Amino acid sequence: MEFKDVIAGRYSCKKYDGRPVDPAALNAILEAGRLAPTAKNLQEQHVYVVRSPEGLAKIDALTPCRYGAPAVLVVAYNKGDVYTYPGGRVDSGAEDAAIVATHMILAAYDQGVDSCWLNRFDPDQARELLGLPETEEVLMLMDLGYAAPGAGPLPNHGKRKPLSETVTEL
Repeated sequence: MEFKDVIAGRYSCKKYDGRPVDPAALNAILEAGRLAPTAKNLQEQHVYVVRSPEGLAKIDALTPCRYGAPAVLVVAYNKGDVYTYPGGRVDSGAEDAAIVATHMILAAYDQGVDSCWLNRFDPDQARELLGLPETEEVLMLMDLGYAAPGAGPLPNHGKRKPLSETVTEL
């Protein structure tokens, strides 16, 4: 698949058919995250794969947005192993985890797996409920699975502002 087709075709799936994600596809998705660039190559991300009924029940307790996905990736980063940018106010943690997550979302589509970036949850509650280390910050949850019949992008999915409204040359 051409990259332009991946970025144009991928959408946030909100209805899954329940089939488990193919193991080879899941491995390719996780590998795409592993290869994502991070500041100073710190690779402070940690991805948790949730597929068990017990684990998915915990995700359901955190958010109403699992939409029946048979797998959820929890993308976190080690707060103590980040690069702090000049000025000391911002670090690379959320940025790097977002790059990792984006790589995985695009790889999922390329593998024929649908996804949805979930951010409607309390990160501290997620860390506690899932038993993750205190040193980690949960950035996002990612539904993974195969779209149910009739699922598709929201009506406004294809609407984009023109470049003239979103890009300025300085």
